[in-house]
Amino acid sequence: MQYEAVIGLETHVQLRTRSKMFGTSSAEYQTAEPNTVVDAVSMALPGTLPVVNKTAIEYAMMIGMAINCKIARITKFDRKNYTYPDLMKGYQITQLDEPICYEGHMDLPLDPPVRVRINRVHMEEDVARLVHIEGPQGGTVHSLLDINRAGTPLMEVVTEPDMHTAEQVEAYINNLQHIIRYLGVGTANMEEGSFRCDANVSVRPVGHTELMTKVEVKNMNRVRAVVRAIEYEIERQIAVVESGERVIQETRGWEDGKEITVS
Repeated sequence: MQYEAVIGLETHVQLRTRSKMFGTSSAEYQTAEPNTVVDAVSMALPGTLPVVNKTAIEYAMMIGMAINCKIARITKFDRKNYTYPDLMKGYQITQLDEPICYEGHMDLPLDPPVRVRINRVHMEEDVARLVHIEGPQGGTVHSLLDINRAGTPLMEVVTEPDMHTAEQVEAYINNLQHIIRYLGVGTANMEEGSFRCDANVSVRPVGHTELMTKVEVKNMNRVRAVVRAIEYEIERQIAVVESGERVIQETRGWEDGKEITVS
């Protein structure tokens, strides 16, 4: 039996503004000493109130228009609650049901051309950075927190599951990077973390139209890693199905050195 992959991407893009999404400190944190580019809002001190960065909104709209999205006349932010050390507030300020841009598309310059529908573009804030320290026998003994990145303007571009090969995914990523750099709204550099992709991958028999169980793949820090991770995950899922087992819906990480995904 022949199979085809069904792939959708969630891409986080840091916006190149001078200040953070809701605070006053600089968004240029990459070369700063840990915990020096902070303010009361990014540290989530009691009694602080966020104020939206106007330039970040303009940049998100520019990207939305460049990928043929509709621009919402009304948009709002929501709380995404989860308890993790990289969020000092205990929640992330993001957009849920009323994103700033929606229903767009990108035409990939392939032969034949491929149209990828854009479900939404929404704004949010980036989180702090955790550095995990390993002990002599391995395993994390403690973690260090660098708040500098917290609150950096972030935009998430979510596609529909319209891609079917790693080649199409690579063309989509390259195209989106070119758009962001041409507009001057971000560096779109995967190596420095200003452009991060998560891939939702599933497989189904050729000719079938229903969506099967998907797996989300994370921790890919360069375009080639995204391509290899998707290629590996497609092969892994086909092998699972052909062995008579079921694909488990889960999040898997890409181990670049071993070139495998792990649960």
